[in-house]
Amino acid sequence: MSTIRINTAADIEGMRVAGKLGAEVLDYITPFVKVGVTTGELDRLCHEYMVNVQGTIPAPLNYCPPGYTPYPKAICTSVNDVICHGIPGDKVLKSGDSVNLDITVIKDGYHGDNSRMFLVGTPTILAKRLSEITYECMWLGIAQIKPGAHLGDIGHAIQQHAEKAGYSVVREFCGHGIGKVFHEEPQVLHYGKPGTLERLEAGMIFTVEPMINSGRREIREMNDGWTIKTKDRSLSAQWEHTVLVTETGYEVLTVSPGMPPPPALILNKA
Repeated sequence: MSTIRINTAADIEGMRVAGKLGAEVLDYITPFVKVGVTTGELDRLCHEYMVNVQGTIPAPLNYCPPGYTPYPKAICTSVNDVICHGIPGDKVLKSGDSVNLDITVIKDGYHGDNSRMFLVGTPTILAKRLSEITYECMWLGIAQIKPGAHLGDIGHAIQQHAEKAGYSVVREFCGHGIGKVFHEEPQVLHYGKPGTLERLEAGMIFTVEPMINSGRREIREMNDGWTIKTKDRSLSAQWEHTVLVTETGYEVLTVSPGMPPPPALILNKA
């Protein structure tokens, strides 16, 4: 029996609201992501916007899974070779940096979780291509979602595209079910074989958030207990949406006016 929750109509509507708000934080912060800003300042701006403007709660703040210390900030800022869970602080962004901002808000008990890549100043060719390929990976994974498909279909589409480009897929972190709980079943692996793992049903909600490295896939954990970097110090990129399985396919819940459109390879298939 599947332990994956099937959401009610009320749950889905709550998640639409939370997802939209989560995406709007990324819209808000976009003009502030520039040369000279600190990751701590980006965190402060997002935190104040969530609490004072949206009336939302930053889900990462004091989040404490078993075996971890409480996460100390409102957002995650993962710069260059940081794969995920970078803690905002005194780091100053410089031209050529790439940074992932991972935003999750809570509204009326529901979690809206998404992330985007930002290229600071004049991006390097490698950082730009890695971000673009990772964005395509996320959307190719999302495009597999429909009732009767399998979680393995999502992972396979992502892995195939990343590895064809000469990149690697991080194995230790994955997408996840989400709703009134931040992280729940299923685990959405970003690698795998088609036709394997759980079968998708309408009403499931989960994130698709591939972490793609320009070098090898191995990771290293920093002493803060949260920050994860590439072991070989190569660049890493990540994009994330929260997605609903509908009766006929999928609906992206983390939508906003400033959300980047799907890539051409997805639009051309539509």
